[in-house]
Amino acid sequence: MLTPTQPGLPQTRRQPTLQTRVPSVLVRLLQDFGLYGIGFASLFVVWHVVAVYVVRSVLFPPPIPVFARAIALIQNGVLIEQVSASLQRIVVGFVIGSAIGVVIGLLTGSFRPVHKLLEPYIETLRFIPAVALITVAVIWFGIGETSKIFIIAYSTVFIVTITTAAGVSGIPRNKLNAGRSLGATSFQLFFFVTLPAAVPAIITGMRVAMANAFTTIVAAELIAANNGIGAFLWKARLYMLVDDTFVALVSLAILGFTIDRCFRWASSYFAGQYSPDT
Repeated sequence: MLTPTQPGLPQTRRQPTLQTRVPSVLVRLLQDFGLYGIGFASLFVVWHVVAVYVVRSVLFPPPIPVFARAIALIQNGVLIEQVSASLQRIVVGFVIGSAIGVVIGLLTGSFRPVHKLLEPYIETLRFIPAVALITVAVIWFGIGETSKIFIIAYSTVFIVTITTAAGVSGIPRNKLNAGRSLGATSFQLFFFVTLPAAVPAIITGMRVAMANAFTTIVAAELIAANNGIGAFLWKARLYMLVDDTFVALVSLAILGFTIDRCFRWASSYFAGQYSPDT
């Protein structure tokens, strides 16, 4: 008589148990975060080698003094205050600009008359750099928060508008025709077909616009602000505080990387866009 282990009988596939699943998850996490750790470590090693053995100048400090200065600025609350001020401006301006950009992008991508009507505004104003409007914003709104928020919103709105419109225009016509054949109204097509299909393009546009917002806020704070990363950089330049300058640069890099990772996660989770580094 054949036994279950003898040839000739179908073998049952063992289901992975908790004991086998946990190590695989840990290995995946170690692979992902381990590689990131190696990448960051190599970045700072290169920085240290260049600063100590290649440049050898007080104007390009190695990472250890910069980190020591960053810890001191965190402990006395200065760095947290400057970063918080910049982040608040970025978030408010970015949300306003993204909201306007999504609405305009959906309208211009969905309705040809709206596209024809608004295209002259979009294709002319988007070529005016936001940095060039800093002086105008200060004249209009003063040196308060409104001028900085206006600049961030301006730098965001056109990027999100164009990517959203491109996402809507790229929706296969078969999807829309299928919805119409099933009796969907224009309202239902817009909210249940067009909008979900445009989500990946919207998130991509917002991700690109966020990087642009970081660049713009630093420029705006360099010119007209009493606090924020840009103002912190300006004061460091005036007093030749090289370590403070590099603390601000590293802070911007870490913040940008963290926010970009959040957008990648959102793209993977909500829009189904998976990439190996997400």
